Amino acid sequence: MKYCLMLTALIAAAISSSSHAATALTTIAEQSGFQKTGRYEEAIKLCKGFQRHYPKAVRCTTFGTTPEGRPMLAIIASRTGALTARTAHQRKLPVLLVQGGIHAGEIDGKDAGFLTLREALDNTAAKGALDKQVLVFVPVFNIDGHERFGRWNRPNQRGPEEMGWRTTAQNFNLNRDYVKADAPEMQAMLRLINEWDPLATIDLHVTDGAKFEHDISIQVEPAHTGDDGLQKAGKLMRDAVIADLAKQGSLPLPFYMSFKEEDNPQSGFVDGVPPPRFSTGYFPLRNRFGMLVETHSWKDYATRVRITRNTVISVLDQIAAHGIAWRQMAIAADARAAQLAGKPLAVTYKASDKTTQIDFRGYAYSRTMSDISGALMTHYDETTPQLWHVPLRDEVVPDTSVTAPLSGYIVPAAQALAVGEKLRQHGIIFHVINKAPGLVNVEIFRATKANFNAQSTEGHQMIKLDGEWLQEPRQITQGALYVPIAQAKARLVIALFEPRAPDALVNWGWFNNFFERKEYMEAYVAEEVAREQLAADPVLKIAFEMKLASEPEFANNPEARLAYFARRHTSWDERYQLYPVMRTAVKMAK
Repeated sequence: MKYCLMLTALIAAAISSSSHAATALTTIAEQSGFQKTGRYEEAIKLCKGFQRHYPKAVRCTTFGTTPEGRPMLAIIASRTGALTARTAHQRKLPVLLVQGGIHAGEIDGKDAGFLTLREALDNTAAKGALDKQVLVFVPVFNIDGHERFGRWNRPNQRGPEEMGWRTTAQNFNLNRDYVKADAPEMQAMLRLINEWDPLATIDLHVTDGAKFEHDISIQVEPAHTGDDGLQKAGKLMRDAVIADLAKQGSLPLPFYMSFKEEDNPQSGFVDGVPPPRFSTGYFPLRNRFGMLVETHSWKDYATRVRITRNTVISVLDQIAAHGIAWRQMAIAADARAAQLAGKPLAVTYKASDKTTQIDFRGYAYSRTMSDISGALMTHYDETTPQLWHVPLRDEVVPDTSVTAPLSGYIVPAAQALAVGEKLRQHGIIFHVINKAPGLVNVEIFRATKANFNAQSTEGHQMIKLDGEWLQEPRQITQGALYVPIAQAKARLVIALFEPRAPDALVNWGWFNNFFERKEYMEAYVAEEVAREQLAADPVLKIAFEMKLASEPEFANNPEARLAYFARRHTSWDERYQLYPVMRTAVKMAK
């Protein structure tokens, strides 16, 4: 009898403790019926609370500080005992990174993530998943933006009542910053990524756009891009999550639901692959999986959080089932990437002209001329569901390709400090050339045309170069950097250094000085030089006259005509429009 009373008391205490834990770890979103979301102080409290309630399975950690001085939190969760990256790597466990609030107005991921974490730890959902993997949960990436709290920060989004802001306190859009990594927050995230090397990263968003019934899109790469061996697994992950969501009543799709023509439903949809400034474009360059989750902004907050929670649960289950095998595939992809020297590699993709008619669950709508904007506007009737028969272009093919260098890239000493720091941020292997090799036969890229964007992007004046890599001997001095292509992150190296890659450092304006003319010859001097050259070289005189006759644009441009001769003078700056990164076919010694 006494034993039974003691057992009853213990069970009651356990139930009470469990109930207290559930109450303590319940979010403001849940408490408010998903009308509200908490401020960042709630995330701090919950991070500590989860560690306190699950001390053997959770570690609350800080991985950086925002420009406004807030701690950047990550919650590490696993029942394997591997709560440090070193232990996880030693045990060869798959790591899943769940990233919420990169756009802090789109905050579904924070509240869904905390709900998922509690259920997974209690084994009421994703049962046994944390026995087979490590979850790294970042509830809010853009924390300063999160605290720019206000109503109607996203006027085309239904709930919560107040939310944060899209950009950081420094006005960076973090989901344009993965490659260039300007923001302190992104640099901290890259340190976290380098430390944990997640097999898959889920980036949780809320899409803008039209009104329709579909409630979520799931996109995964590699599926169209990246390592061929990983594409099959990427599609399997995407399709399995979509199937799980469909079973739970959602209407998921595998493409971003943005019209081909803005505000025109009948234009249909175009699938594609984002450049690596975006999370989904970045992780394939590291031979890892990136998933973009976009719930639909016109669904209420409770619905969106529920669907986001369902998505994370599904991915946890997928990693539990396939993570070990997928991790081995990713490691094999690392080895293949180290063998890319001299091989062609796509750096941009596009949808082909092939179309498929699809049935898309939208609403009845009308398009009328607006007396406000003076433009044709679409108006939706959400009380009347309507099946749209629209075209989808979802055959994604390579658009721009480059050939990887035979050995690697050389960064001159003058640019070594800044470029070296960027390489470290991405975990890329390189070394300093301590002994000057002197004159070396390399490939150089001299732009035939440099087009500067008229408007800045993310604080940069971007540039597009025309030109080709050509063989030329150049002096390599002590202090230059050698970046080998024979490494696991070879795809990322190419993305950083090839001028045709959309997010190469040069295209973000890192080297704009080299495409600005600094030395000039006065026009009257150039005219004298031209006459001297023509008098001394009859062949040049014939060539000049032929150019005048065949190229009207040149003939009508006095500056271009004088530059034709100035370029042939010894005073011409031979470094003008010379991209200050070289390719080499031979390994450069330290």
